[in-house]
Formats: sequence, C-alpha cells, structure tokens
Amino acid sequence: MVDGEAGRPSMLLAFRAENIYSFHDEVDFSLEATAEEGVPWHREDGRPLRVLPAAGVFGANASGKTNLLKALHDLRNLVLFSFRSEGIRRHGFRLDPEAAEQPTRYEVDLVLNGVRHEYGVILDDRRVLHEWAYRYPHGRAALLFERKHGEQVDIPAGKRAIGQAIERVVRPDALFLSAAAAGEHPDLLPLHNWFGRNLKLVDALSRQARWTYTAQLLREEITREQVLALLRAGDLGIADVRTRPLDPEVLGRVNRAMLIWGGYRDGGGGFPQIDLDELGLTLTHRGVRGDADFDVSEESLGTLVWLGMVGPVFEALELGAVLLVDDLGSSLHPVLAERIIGLFQDPEANPRDAQLIFSSHAPSLMGDTARQGVLGRDQIWFIEKLADGRSRLYPLSDLSPHEEEVIGKQYLSGRYGATPIVSHEEFVDVARLMIGGHE
Repeated sequence: MVDGEAGRPSMLLAFRAENIYSFHDEVDFSLEATAEEGVPWHREDGRPLRVLPAAGVFGANASGKTNLLKALHDLRNLVLFSFRSEGIRRHGFRLDPEAAEQPTRYEVDLVLNGVRHEYGVILDDRRVLHEWAYRYPHGRAALLFERKHGEQVDIPAGKRAIGQAIERVVRPDALFLSAAAAGEHPDLLPLHNWFGRNLKLVDALSRQARWTYTAQLLREEITREQVLALLRAGDLGIADVRTRPLDPEVLGRVNRAMLIWGGYRDGGGGFPQIDLDELGLTLTHRGVRGDADFDVSEESLGTLVWLGMVGPVFEALELGAVLLVDDLGSSLHPVLAERIIGLFQDPEANPRDAQLIFSSHAPSLMGDTARQGVLGRDQIWFIEKLADGRSRLYPLSDLSPHEEEVIGKQYLSGRYGATPIVSHEEFVDVARLMIGGHE
C-alpha cells in the first residue's frame, strides 16, 4: 500500500498472539515470502525482503481458522475503540480454567511508509498490562512508546510533553495507542490509522453491511463503473445494476452500518439490520431475446455472496489494505475464488500492494493433478484442533513437501494433518440409531 509518501509501501509482515479464542499457545503467522514470489521491498538497512500478497489457512470445521481472522480483527477494534469504549472485550482460551485467567497477547510487525514497525499489547479482562511500539529506521530499533505494568509510559525525549498529556487521560482498560490517536500524537497517528484501513473481516456477521457497502459504491459516480465491471466479471449474467432512492429511515441505518464498516464507530453491538429489499437495487440480467430485471432478493445465493464480496475487494485494492476473508469459496465456484486471489497476486491489478488473508476448505487452491494451484507453497497454512481443544497453526513449508507433491491431493489424503477425522462406520451407526428410533 502506498501510504503517505509516494512509493513508500505499507504491508503486514507478521501476526503473533497467545491465549486468544481456541489458541492456548503462541500462534505465529508470517507473510514474509520464502520463495522468489512476493512483493519486493528493501529494508532501510538495504536488505531485500519479499512480502506475500495473499495467504490461505486450511483446516477442518471448528479447527480455529475463523478464530485466527477474528483475533486479527479484534486487535483492530481494540486499537480503534478502546479509548472511547468502557471495558476490555477479549476472548481467552476457555477450555482450560487456568488459561482463561491468564492475559492475552497480540503483536504485529508491519511496514508503514516504507519503515518496519512493531506494535504489541498484553492485557487481561480489567486492564492493559504491557503495551509497546517501535519503528526500525535504518534497521535499528527506535522507541515510539512503552507502557509498563499498565501505568508507567516511556516516551522519547522529544515527545514527552504530548506523551505525558496522553498518559494522564488514558484509562487502565484503554490502549495508549488508542488514546494517542485521540490526542493526535504525530508519531502514533499513522500507526493508529493503519488499523483503521486494514484488517476488515468478511464473514457471515458482516454480510448485510457488505451488501450495503457494495450498493453505496454503485450509487457513487466515481466508483460505479469500476464496481459494476467487477460484478460483471463474475460471469453471473449481470449486465447492469440500477439503484433507487432510499427511505430516510433506511438511509439512517445504512449510514450507521457504513460508519462501523469504515472503522469510525464501534460495532461491538453488531451492524444495523438492513434487509436486501431495502437496498434499492435492481439487477439486470442478459437474456437470449433481451434483458430482464430482478430484485436483489430474487438472486441466487452465489450472486448474493459475490455482491457482498465485490465491495470489500474493491476497497482493499483501492486503498492497498489487508483484507480478511472467512471461508473464501463458500457458495462460489472454485474458479471465482481463484480469480479473487489472483487479483491480489497480479501486480497490474494490485499496484498498491493490498494483501488477502483467507480461510478455505478448497484444496484446488493448493494445486491439483492438472496444474499448480493459485497459491505458492509458502502461502499455505494449516490449522488443526488437538485432543484438548487447542488449535495449532503451522505452515506447509514446515512439512518440507517434495517438488513433485500435488499439495491439494496430499492434503485430502491426510498427509499434512488438519483434516477431519470422521468414520464412515460411525455415521452409519448413527443413521441406524436414528432410523431405529422412528420404528
């Protein structure tokens, strides 16, 4: 992403967390490329580095794939809203009572305006225990701030006046970074704003907001043709989309949903309820003897999934942002899922270095017998659920697959783990029990 100075990239490098959702132990997720593919970037100390534009996480149902994306999204919300909201919302590992009482840790490494930054926070249900931010100009660590024991804040000498003013107003249960943005701290505002643009989550809970966002893009003259072209590219028969004026009360709900989606308002209570018929959309489909109009509620599930995907994908590519997509490929043809990933992989389609992190069940994205998959081998991660309920994340590269291995086929065979352990005999026994119970 070009953020600030022309040609100065902003990208996510890594995410680490501990005691969050189904992750009891440390989870370490990296977007640094191990192969030649990837977005080239040179550290300020001159060392080359390549950053992946996309990465996919695969695993069985309830293994923790969604939880990884939610953990990233939760960190975003903490940074954006903890100063304005009362209390800390966190989700520690709940299957071990002792772990549930332990603190949760988040860390991100990112490139911001061409310079690597590190931000981290450790917190429990009551207060922030430790928080820090560093930048690495010329490859050397430079402190932005460090908050120890939830109270004392170390601040560079030249910024102590504004830092101490923020320190006086920040609550024990609020992030210093969140308060610093409210105080317009010049060195921390760009880091805070990065979270505002990035780590938006495409999941079932955001579906209505995403439909609404796509509809709003279609209403704006500056974005209509680009978004319409992306809708048409899905080969769903859509020739045109017409928009109708919205009822004032509906418009109020639409505006609230857009403020939450954009990161300008806390969405802890969820998005406003907005029905499909209230969006004011009519989709025109091309027929053999002419076009026909359909209300959006008459469309297939696949078309509605695509409608909710187009807006966020367009936004991420436009801003050069990191987009999180849960269950990519659900109700979409695998080829269409590949095309979405391909937009982020193609430098011409993605000149601002946007990134896509997604979960999926589709092994075709890893590669099948006919061709190599859309993902490289360093872009594939697995999550498996252990016997005690903990999730374990690991990259395909740790398993050292052979050059000739067909990754998707080997995954389905159980070669890499992270597949459901189900028994045909057990299913048959359950079916017999069900049938026998009705005789």
